[in-house]
Amino acid sequence: MYSALEITLILLVAAVLGVVAFRMMNLPPMLGYLSVGILIGPHALGLASNSATTHTLAEFGVVFLMFSIGLEFSLPKLKSMRRNVFGLGLMQVVLTIAVTMLCGALIAKFLPKYFGTSLNASFALGGAVSMSSTAIVLKLLTEKLELESEHGRRITAILLFQDIAVVPLLILVPALAHPGPDLVEDLLMAALKAAFVLALLLSFGQVLLRRWFQIVVKRRSHELFMLNLLLITLGAAWITEVAGLSMALGAFIAGMLISETEFRLQVEEDIKPFRDVLLGLFFITVGMLLDVMLVIDNWLLVLVLLAIPLFIKFGLIALLARVFGASPGVAIRTGLGLAQGGEFGFVLLNQAGGLGLVDPGLVQLILAAMVLSMLATPFIFAHADKIALRFSRNDWMLQSLALTQIATRAMNEVKHVIIAGYGRSGQNLARLLEEENIPYHALDLDPERVIEAQTAGETVSYGDATRRESLIAAGIHRAAALVITYADTQAALKTLHFANELAPALPAIVRSVGEEDLDTLRAGGADEVVPEAIEGSLMLASHTLLMLGVPLQQVVQRIQAARSERYASLRGYFHGVDDVSDDDERMQVRLHSVSLRDKAAAIGKQFSALGLSELGAEVTAVRRGKIRIRFSPDMLLEAGDVVVLRGTAEAMELAEKRLL
Repeated sequence: MYSALEITLILLVAAVLGVVAFRMMNLPPMLGYLSVGILIGPHALGLASNSATTHTLAEFGVVFLMFSIGLEFSLPKLKSMRRNVFGLGLMQVVLTIAVTMLCGALIAKFLPKYFGTSLNASFALGGAVSMSSTAIVLKLLTEKLELESEHGRRITAILLFQDIAVVPLLILVPALAHPGPDLVEDLLMAALKAAFVLALLLSFGQVLLRRWFQIVVKRRSHELFMLNLLLITLGAAWITEVAGLSMALGAFIAGMLISETEFRLQVEEDIKPFRDVLLGLFFITVGMLLDVMLVIDNWLLVLVLLAIPLFIKFGLIALLARVFGASPGVAIRTGLGLAQGGEFGFVLLNQAGGLGLVDPGLVQLILAAMVLSMLATPFIFAHADKIALRFSRNDWMLQSLALTQIATRAMNEVKHVIIAGYGRSGQNLARLLEEENIPYHALDLDPERVIEAQTAGETVSYGDATRRESLIAAGIHRAAALVITYADTQAALKTLHFANELAPALPAIVRSVGEEDLDTLRAGGADEVVPEAIEGSLMLASHTLLMLGVPLQQVVQRIQAARSERYASLRGYFHGVDDVSDDDERMQVRLHSVSLRDKAAAIGKQFSALGLSELGAEVTAVRRGKIRIRFSPDMLLEAGDVVVLRGTAEAMELAEKRLL
């Protein structure tokens, strides 16, 4: 029997060796944790057992994971993703549970010994099966630079709802362990306790947390800040545990409360080491639960339990994605990305087994199938594009159409600037280029932003600059410069790789977050690397203009003019769905395009007569046909004109009503 210290050392040694081995194979570390857990577990080498120490470490891993999820749980983000989160995500969880319960009712006829109460057992299993691996999937999406792709956004939304759904499922499953006349009462009591604790923490927690954090921060001690962070996380987990709920629920609430304070980013950075290490140990303990001999003895049943949930989840999610407007290729990629089991599926499954809802033998077989599905996920991701193209005949057509649209817009452009990313920095750069009569072509993956900007007459296309085909379609061989404006180092390096391969002599200017990426980006082929935000966009524009031959004095004058007016000409930008902001979103300055229809009230009138400035709206430009013309107060508006306004959301609404 090993001591607690010896068990901890064994787990740490196994974790290090497992991560090193899997990183050498370019596989996610999480698969290494699962594999070494299987190897050192009581059913294999027997170096570690499911002791109180390992269970405590595993629980802490889940606690810190839920705390991190709570940090990402903000109302503005949910608002921008609400259709996919609460529509697609909700339907996926509910229908997966429903299908599992239907299958459970049928299986109970053939395997009755595995089900004490068929309906309740099936519900618990359905909750476990409905979960996908947030950690593995998001890691793979990040490495493939597909987080902002269409299927990446849908996958992220579904994972977000799954993480939220864990909270009520962790409450419901224990209540289902005591079916009978008291079931409704148990469910009601669990809901009331959850509501009371939630109301208590949300009512007083945020105010107290903000004030307490301010006191701690004023002490200027990082050690004290870390101790305080651990105290709050584990203290909130203890409160919910004492109330009869899960520790994970308390950690989730604590994270959600901190997410609404100004300390969220610092907390997120400081908590990562604890979260990653303890979550890694959690996956080791999950692997330790796997009985390898049981799997070998029942290999056919394990394969069946692996294949059926995989195909059911894939088909169900792909079908739901189609119902919610995804193309066949996007739907297939979304289904493939979420077909595997998840970390919270293990939690729910072990909870159901511990409460006697599901036979321990069946728990082992399902656990084995879920582990195998997670091990298969990197390989599924690697072949997702081929599978989507094989089963979605029009996927090639859609991709070709998008590239054709880019090529059509860029066909007549020579010596132009390719802008990768059309967020705030990209739009500021585009305006300065326009004033110097230098053509540009922007690529962006936010459809709402692209439509708004195209309506205003700006040269922007929906396209992924990290793809070789998109750069070719944008005319990289005829371009004068490439400017990468998104602050994603890995995506920038991928874009630079293809740019250097296609046009080695093309000057490349890249936006960077911090100094740590300067050498990496320069080594990747960047000619200039500049900082971010508004000052960053000014520097980005100055380097670009200088490379294109604009005299230095003229560039300096333009930058000084922008600074002297306190960046007024650069304030405001076209907002997209991924521009998540805080509660004062309506007070932020933005740009908005208004098209004048045939019967619009402003047709035939001068701007001076409309009084838009009285409403707080400023006219920045007018598009007439295919030409952008400068604004003047005595200009007469015509049908078909597009007026580009700058101001707050409230001012935009009032000005649009007056124009229309």
